Amino acid sequence: MKKVKKIIITVDGYSSCGKSTFARAIASELGYIYIDSGAMYRAVTLFCLRRGLVAEGVADNARIISVLPEISISFRPAREKGFSETLLNGEVVEREIRDREVSDNVSAVSTIAEARVKLVQLQRAMGYQGGIVMDGRDIGTVVFPDAELKIFMTATPEVRAKRRYLELVSKGLPADYEAVERNINERDRIDSTREASPLRRADDAVILDNSDMTPEEQMIWFRKLYTRRMNES
Repeated sequence: MKKVKKIIITVDGYSSCGKSTFARAIASELGYIYIDSGAMYRAVTLFCLRRGLVAEGVADNARIISVLPEISISFRPAREKGFSETLLNGEVVEREIRDREVSDNVSAVSTIAEARVKLVQLQRAMGYQGGIVMDGRDIGTVVFPDAELKIFMTATPEVRAKRRYLELVSKGLPADYEAVERNINERDRIDSTREASPLRRADDAVILDNSDMTPEEQMIWFRKLYTRRMNES
């Protein structure tokens, strides 16, 4: 039997498109490792919030750069929950990094070039052997520009705001729909205009607009794409 090559799959796109859910489903189906790059930036933001280095969307860049060596991020399986938990310096922070205060400040932290360099190094180290699915905003353009399969996800802002709101409610976290929608629009603006690794579609990425798709329909779409790409290699 021919051994199937394990590749790197990147899933980039706008916030609250369901990138993480989609990437986890792909990893589960293929037996790959899922790496949540967004959780890594959220963990750095949580560290900075606790140190008083960012507030109300304004970051103290110089001080944040100075504390980057103190930050360690890793993941561990949480099989009973169906996903991997994020650890910040050994502490499980999966719930804390989903808080709205983190959401409101993560873009300010993620624009710091030195922070992105640190996390890109960690992400590349995690994926150098292949067999991974990683989602984010610059995975196919910066972290793994030579990835064998790149997907760029998008959906209307209204659909994304509703999804994010329902996600927060389902996790028992404070949620206000109008605040969520404002946050998404602001993150789109910041992510698309920042100087360091702005959000953009890689030239060889395949676009998936999932505004009117169910998770099952997305996986049907992916299976066809994956089979075609593997047959080409």
